[in-house]
Amino acid sequence: MPRLCRREFLQRSASLAAAGWLVPQSLLARLASLPPLDRKFSANDTVTLGRTGIQTSRLAMGTGTIGSGHHSNQTALGLEGLSRLLQNGYDNGLRFFEAADSYGSHPHVADALKHVDRSKVTVLTKSWARSGAEMRADLDRFRRELGTDHLDIVLMHCVTEADWTTRYRSAMDALSEAKEKGIIRAHGCSCHSIDALLAAAKSPWVEVDLVRINPIGSHMDADPETVVSVIREMRTAGKAVVGMKILGQGDLRHRQDEAIRYALGLGVLDAFTIGAESIAEQADLMRRIAAAYGR
Repeated sequence: MPRLCRREFLQRSASLAAAGWLVPQSLLARLASLPPLDRKFSANDTVTLGRTGIQTSRLAMGTGTIGSGHHSNQTALGLEGLSRLLQNGYDNGLRFFEAADSYGSHPHVADALKHVDRSKVTVLTKSWARSGAEMRADLDRFRRELGTDHLDIVLMHCVTEADWTTRYRSAMDALSEAKEKGIIRAHGCSCHSIDALLAAAKSPWVEVDLVRINPIGSHMDADPETVVSVIREMRTAGKAVVGMKILGQGDLRHRQDEAIRYALGLGVLDAFTIGAESIAEQADLMRRIAAAYGR
């Protein structure tokens, strides 16, 4: 894991362990007061991601819960186990596979793609490349690893710097060139600081942004109100916004219904990703999303 995000992860994990991560009463009150949803949602709803023209399912199947060092909770299921989980989601209308090089999930996604209609699947992956040469090499390797001639969405993984849109211009240009050649369909970033998120909102280059959002601010770039205000700016600019950390990386595991209702009720997310770790958990997530209406 690159140094900045590894330090953030370790510091966050240590602080949570020390504090037991008890959700403050003020935040619990916020969860209890969330307004009811005024319409029904389904995990397999077809959504359009911003102005990219990409249509996919509302729920993306995440493959990187606690993902780093080419390992995650999902890859721990083994090649066959995670592939089967992705195929089961596909069979139930989930057509959005969310992967990353650092999760080590490319072989698992590749295996699943052998058993489904590739043209109906949106494959999102992420690269740590910060130069043009590194990015071009990653794109070639990723396509080999995933067994596909094109990648639907490629994001710069875990950008943190306020000036990342100028500092890493050569990597961005490589992704732009790849889009022109049909190697990828859309490009963007995942942000891990409020400064990076603000820069992404202002950059015309960013087409897709993977944003950390949940009602208690767990593992987020700033408080929920601040992040939502930036997301609204992104939406006004026509960017696709995909939510992540919807369950606060497990901090909301006992308040899943409220967290899901919050994400759906914001009205600013095109889609969101949650990493299930079993077929039963995947089915439960789909059930909870369908049952969120009117709560």
